[in-house]
Amino acid sequence: MAGRINDDDVKAVRDAVPIDAVVSEYLQLRNAGGGNLKGLCPFHDEKSPSFQVSPSKGLFHCFGCQEGGDTIAFVMKIDHLTFSETVERLAAKAGITLRYEEGGYNPSHQRGERIRLIEAHQAAADFYREQLIGPEAEIGRRFLAERGFDQDAAAHFGVGYSPAGWDHLTRYLRGKGFSDKELITSGLSQDGRRGPIDRFRGRLMWPISDTSGEIVGFGARKLRDDDNGPKYLNTPETSIYKKSQVLYGIDLAKKDIAKASRAVVVEGYTDVMACHLAGVTTAIATCGTAFGNDHIKILRRLLMDNGSARVIFTFDGDAAGQKAALRAFEDDQKFAAETYIAIAPDNMDPCDLRLAKGDDAVRDLVEPRTPLFEFALRQIVGRYDLETPAGRAAALDEAAPVVARIKNSSSQHEVAVQLAGMLGILDTQFVVKRVGQLARWARDRGDRGPAQGGPSRGGPPQHQVQAPKAPSGPALNLRSPAHRTERELLKLALQKPALVSPAFDAYGVDEFTAPPYAAVRQCIADAGGAEQGMAETRDYLARVLDAAPHDTVRNLVTELAVEVFHGKSIDETYAGMQLVQVRLRAVDRRIDDVQGSLARLGSNVAPEHLAAAQNEVWVLQQYAQSLRSHGTDAL
Repeated sequence: MAGRINDDDVKAVRDAVPIDAVVSEYLQLRNAGGGNLKGLCPFHDEKSPSFQVSPSKGLFHCFGCQEGGDTIAFVMKIDHLTFSETVERLAAKAGITLRYEEGGYNPSHQRGERIRLIEAHQAAADFYREQLIGPEAEIGRRFLAERGFDQDAAAHFGVGYSPAGWDHLTRYLRGKGFSDKELITSGLSQDGRRGPIDRFRGRLMWPISDTSGEIVGFGARKLRDDDNGPKYLNTPETSIYKKSQVLYGIDLAKKDIAKASRAVVVEGYTDVMACHLAGVTTAIATCGTAFGNDHIKILRRLLMDNGSARVIFTFDGDAAGQKAALRAFEDDQKFAAETYIAIAPDNMDPCDLRLAKGDDAVRDLVEPRTPLFEFALRQIVGRYDLETPAGRAAALDEAAPVVARIKNSSSQHEVAVQLAGMLGILDTQFVVKRVGQLARWARDRGDRGPAQGGPSRGGPPQHQVQAPKAPSGPALNLRSPAHRTERELLKLALQKPALVSPAFDAYGVDEFTAPPYAAVRQCIADAGGAEQGMAETRDYLARVLDAAPHDTVRNLVTELAVEVFHGKSIDETYAGMQLVQVRLRAVDRRIDDVQGSLARLGSNVAPEHLAAAQNEVWVLQQYAQSLRSHGTDAL
């Protein structure tokens, strides 16, 4: 695993890649006034734009869903990447060479190797696409046409053709400057008797991309009878291609999966193509392996594990398909999403179904029909003779634990009743109680699936144990003059620190009555104070964001950093008014606290304590009067 990226290089990446240019790749932005831009939020559905971008500060914030952050945070969320992957991707775009720290090997060399392997795969994809239009590839074009895919469909999915000769691609990539070692390491070539030869020969080629859209491998389909290889041949395991961690079509489907909270899992490349062309743009497939735990992790990040999420598996209705469905059900509880199974009439896969009955039939197929747990139960029950008491009891023994694993208690009760009906047991309460008992035993052992709404982001395990607590205390009330003024002052400290420095840095956290605002004030202090922002606002804001203890505070920082001011003229006079009002209210609160304490103590207060308290009140009253009379000169 690569070491930590050098902080100066992270800053260089933030400065080099304009946030408006990055965001504009995903949505249309228009002028919002005050130097800001606005558009429809890509992270939640909305009819009027509440998503704002501040190019001068390098920040975005959505006032609808409260998502916010810098360029790196935006790419991480929208493309579902880790921090390091995002920085490396943006660095490559900006032409910045990253330095690493704390690695066990030379990470810059490793990063260089990854770039070269990605470049080799992109060059190979270009080569294969060019070959598909040649005379030799007629057999490949015919294969596609017979399955309902024209030239435009092939181009959309980047489908290509690998020539039947021994080293066409190898010689092509050598000409592009790639070494034999790089070709072998990439899996595009393999060792031959006289040097590297092409791994894929005479096959139809599907490029396989990771979540970020970078090509990391290929799936190759046999076309000729004299090809003695397997029907499908995939790239071998490499440093950039792990078949258990890639999903074909994820680069095309990820946005729609996240937006619709729905994913359709099919079995092959042509099934993905058929689904997408039929309008089911959330379809993905595994690459030569069973759907497993790492695939679930990818989908959980996209689906956000909300209660309305759906995962629909399409399997052939034959024995192999049923076995695959049951294997998928074994991991069902690792989803917070509801899982379903869809089996087409006559056991057709989506590609065949589209050919036979058209696009509407494909769209109808993947509408949730049978919950995966129900399918699994029927497969279990079907193995027993339900005409005998012993058969019914044995079926119940195997099926009841399956029902007990269902996360939602009301659904669990309902399915237990269904199970009683499947088994022909008239005493439904007996089955319900049996399932409930098994569920309690599982809870006592800690044998639980992921909690609804649990953490969905990647990261160290310690960050997934418990969600960070939001700042405690009363909720913000923007009708409160105190809260409004505190908010304006924090906006000034973040957006125009020169107008409130150095006075602002002398303000204590306790001068902000709203706990969320107090948390932001602490972040500014931890970042070195508002005075640090007078030289370089973007770098200063990045430090404030880094100082935030969790996303709740971080999102509030970005919100305050892009929100427009309430005043018409944002100048020293306006800034001075906010400074004075926040300090004056803090002084008045302290006077009330001291006088309230004296009143509660009455005659029980010691003479020396009484004198000290009265003196403090007198000093505070004088200070308050000075603030009212002289404004910022009294600070």
